[in-house]
Amino acid sequence: MTAIALALCVSVSWGVGDFLGGVSSRRLPTLTVLAVSQPVGLVGLVALALAVGDEPLGAGGVAAAAAAGAGGALGLAGLYRGMAVGAMGVVAPISTLAAVLPLVVGLARGERPGALQLTGAVLILAGVALVSREPGTGGARVAAGVGLALVAATGFGLYFVFIDVAADESASWAVVAARATASALCLGTAAARGGVSVPSRAVPALALIGFFDASANALLAVALTRGYVSLVSVLASLYPVVTVLLARTVLGERVARTQAVGIAGAVGGVALVSAG
Repeated sequence: MTAIALALCVSVSWGVGDFLGGVSSRRLPTLTVLAVSQPVGLVGLVALALAVGDEPLGAGGVAAAAAAGAGGALGLAGLYRGMAVGAMGVVAPISTLAAVLPLVVGLARGERPGALQLTGAVLILAGVALVSREPGTGGARVAAGVGLALVAATGFGLYFVFIDVAADESASWAVVAARATASALCLGTAAARGGVSVPSRAVPALALIGFFDASANALLAVALTRGYVSLVSVLASLYPVVTVLLARTVLGERVARTQAVGIAGAVGGVALVSAG
């Protein structure tokens, strides 16, 4: 399977998992969602790594994977909490700014984007500016959850950059090390706050979140070994399309017309960056 196809599969898996995470975070504390879903995903990733039989990571790979895991945990915390307090159709698209960080890193490494990529970057920024505003009685104001969405974008951007480095040594074990770090951070924070209480009816949904998120991360690691981080990351960042469609279909969420234009611009910008 090509890097492009893998990255698109990543976006679908992340989109479904993020939708479930956002819905669950409206019913349970965000920390509870993370403290359960992250370790669940870790079990599956360890089994996959053992089955694949890749060589273990060296010290540098472990450090990069750990940094990726910390960034990923920060990103998920920001995204889930943002979608709990704001509209999924607003918060999820803003988090696509995560794709900008790998692009910047690529520029620093000497990569030079084409005209389509530069145009796409401008569209992304303009789209985010529109989608982050919502009409109010006293004029436009920042939409709920925007700040948390930017935190998510930063965390996911760091994940993209560092998991790319770790995956060069071992894709499967890079994802395991990253998820182990994220799980340790979530469980440690939960323990420090007195633990978590999980209703039995919520367990299946939390397990599904862990499954979809872990699957996306495993596919991403493989995709990064077959394609450029700048291309793979922006394609994987199309996940908000899935989340928004599910939010509109299942929850009946609606966004303002200007925000809809912003969403279209952001997604179109990601497409142009990918095409370039």
